[in-house]
Amino acid sequence: MTQQKDRSSQDAVDLPDLLARVDNDHALLCELIEIFKEEFPRAFQSLQQSVVREDIRSVEVTSHALKGMLSGLSVTRAAAIASQLEQMAREGTSSGLTDVLTLFEREVANLLPELDAYATETML
Repeated sequence: MTQQKDRSSQDAVDLPDLLARVDNDHALLCELIEIFKEEFPRAFQSLQQSVVREDIRSVEVTSHALKGMLSGLSVTRAAAIASQLEQMAREGTSSGLTDVLTLFEREVANLLPELDAYATETML
């Protein structure tokens, strides 16, 4: 049990919260994860490109969408960083966006494999 606790302290996903959100419906959880796996990479790439182009409006819209996606799956730290990006863009702040994007990239680096692992675990 200690191993699980240690692992969850570093996990991007708050699994107990996520399971509560879906009323422990493992089939629904797997379906939500599959949808996320389809949508997230496109939105993430769009955010990266928007930051590089300094397209503030696109950063605002895309980070808002990512915040919603991540919040819905209880990925709270990454959702908070997406919210920070959204707020910076809303305020018209382009300086620092690259640094915050780097934090976001680190936070979501292992997110898809982590979600796959949860989907597999919940089906066992």
